[in-house]
Parts: sequence; C-alpha cells; structure tokens
Amino acid sequence: MGCVHGKCCCGENSSSDDGSKDYRETAFIRGHMKNVLSQRSLKRATVPSHNFNLEYTFLTQRGYYPDSPDKENQDSFCISTELQGDPSVHFFGVYDGHGQFGSQCSNFVKDRLVEKLVNDPALLEDPVQGYNSAFLATNLELRSSSEIDDSMSGTTAITVLVIGDTLFVANVGDSRAVMAVKDGNRVVAEDLSSDQTPFRKDEYERVKLCGARVLSVDQVEGLKDPDIQNWGDEESRGGDPPRLWVPNGMYPGTAFTRSIGDSLAETIGVTATPEVKTFRLTPDHLFFVVASDGIFEFLTSQTVIDMSGTFGVGSDEINEGAVMSSRTGTPEIPAAHESDVHPSLGTSFSGQPAASVMSPAIEVHSPACPKPID
Repeated sequence: MGCVHGKCCCGENSSSDDGSKDYRETAFIRGHMKNVLSQRSLKRATVPSHNFNLEYTFLTQRGYYPDSPDKENQDSFCISTELQGDPSVHFFGVYDGHGQFGSQCSNFVKDRLVEKLVNDPALLEDPVQGYNSAFLATNLELRSSSEIDDSMSGTTAITVLVIGDTLFVANVGDSRAVMAVKDGNRVVAEDLSSDQTPFRKDEYERVKLCGARVLSVDQVEGLKDPDIQNWGDEESRGGDPPRLWVPNGMYPGTAFTRSIGDSLAETIGVTATPEVKTFRLTPDHLFFVVASDGIFEFLTSQTVIDMSGTFGVGSDEINEGAVMSSRTGTPEIPAAHESDVHPSLGTSFSGQPAASVMSPAIEVHSPACPKPID
C-alpha cells in the first residue's frame, strides 16, 4: 500500500463488513491461477559452488483498479544471473512504484540497484554492506542525477541475492519475502522480511522521533479520534491503515516507513536504508516468494505459499528452482549481462481477487533440496 496520492487503497472493496479479507480462498483465484500458471515456462540458473540448479519462472498481469481502468502500471522487476561473472550468484528484485512518477522511479531503481551491486568489488566479501551502499547510492542518484521528480513519488524494493546456498534478503517498504518450510507433512510459511509500516512499534517510534504524524485517513480528516494511536495489526487493518503525515499538512500519506525516493517523506523519517537478513538454506527450505503488498494486502503469507504449491510449484518442482511473478508493464529486465535478461512476462501464483491490486512477487526454490546440475 503506497501513498494516498498515488496508489489505490482499495477502500470498501478490500474487505468484508467485519474487516476480514473474505476473498483469499475464492474459486475465482484458484480458477484464474490454474489458467495463468499453465502458461509459464521455467528458466534455469546453475549454482556450481553447491552443485544444484535454480529454476524460476515469472509472469505478470496489471492490477485491477475499478475506479482507474487506464491506470499506468508502476511496478517492475529484475532478474540478473551470474553477477560479477560468478555462476553461483543470482539476483531477483521487485519494485513497487507509487506516486505520480512511480513508474519512472521503479524502472530507474530496477536498472541502477543491480548495476551498483554488479560494480561493487567488495560485494561477495560483505553482501550486507554492499546492499546498504547500493540502496543509499541509488536513492541519492534518483534524487540528484535523474530528471525524475521524487518529492512525492518513489518505490519500495524487495530483493534477494543468492550466493551459493545463502540468501541475502534486502527490503525497503511494505513488500515481503516468504519461505516455504517443510514441517513434517505440512509446508508452512516463514517470513524472510518484515513489512516496514507504522504497524511495527520500532518503525512507528522511529518516524515519530523524526516529526511524523501517524494517523489513518479518517483520523487526519477528523472523522476519528487522532489521539488513539492503536490500529490493530496488518491482518485486520481493513482499508484505513496508519500513514505518515508532515506536522502541519495533509501529505505525503505513506503507509510504509522506508522506500527509495519520496524526498518529502524523508523529512519525517522515511529512509532508503534497507533491512538486510541472511538465511542459510537447509533441506527443509523448499522455495521462497518475494512479493509487493499488492499481493500480501489481499493474501496471507501462508495462502501465497499454499497457492504456489497448489498451482505447479509443489511436489517434483518444489525442489528445483525459483518462480517470480510480477505486476509490471515493463517488457525488459535489466541485468548484468544481456544474456541474463529474460523478457517473458505474465502472472504466477499472485491471483487477482475481485477489485484488488496485483503486484510484483518473487518465489525462489531452495537449493537445499537440489536438483543436481546436468
């Protein structure tokens, strides 16, 4: 969920009367996904350092905005294999643009972020520092070197760097990465990232110290008591989550606390510094999904994992690769090498509920249950 000025908040159509998201398991999703997933094709990237293959696919579909049928798709994604010429290093990124120039922002970041990672000679020695440097440098370049007005526009970013059997997950914003973990006879969802929103106590306190007012739209418009600083949790938030506002204005209204761009929001604490988490893969890790809030606003992490397994990302396939789905209108994916670009687009597990917003997502299968390199 982006800012109130640039992205559909899905209002009354996003939940039932009691605030629950009543379309997560609808026949519409399942029927739609069966048709979409049957069209996908798998791509392959080898990881010779640990003797396995990654297989991934990506499909895309524009989100449904009932009040804006001609709304521009603002999101983009990047797949870049063999970073720095290393066949065991691969990158997956999803960028969820918002604001008037959200499309330009997401495409700019799509190009520049991976470029900075590729050109960082110390990346493989210290991926966490490399990620931090790349995010901050990209944010600075967007502001100072591009012609894009990022004052009220920007992009979230959820990215995964695969180095051998280790995942480095870097996130700014309310996008998410989720791992499918084998637990006995079940496959359970384990979040690899934490949405950066005012629902999080630490993020709430951080932006408040920077001068942000944290209020829902109803509160800032005087329809509800602004002194009540408790909005429940993200699962039951309905269509009016807490947002960030300048002390004496009705802007920017961002529902996230970190992003690239959004220079006005930076004055009240929004930052481009990513949270970077590291995960060593084990045989119980089956695959992971990375998606923007256009998916997780409507589907729980567990539902996304269940749908991924149900629609062809299970059983024999579940150990073999990576799946990436995205809501993007961009026909090309920038990568370190032209041979790494896979321009096939569509939509994967990210089903489109009625009156919802589709969004980019990545699903990556674990090398811990490897398919040996041929």
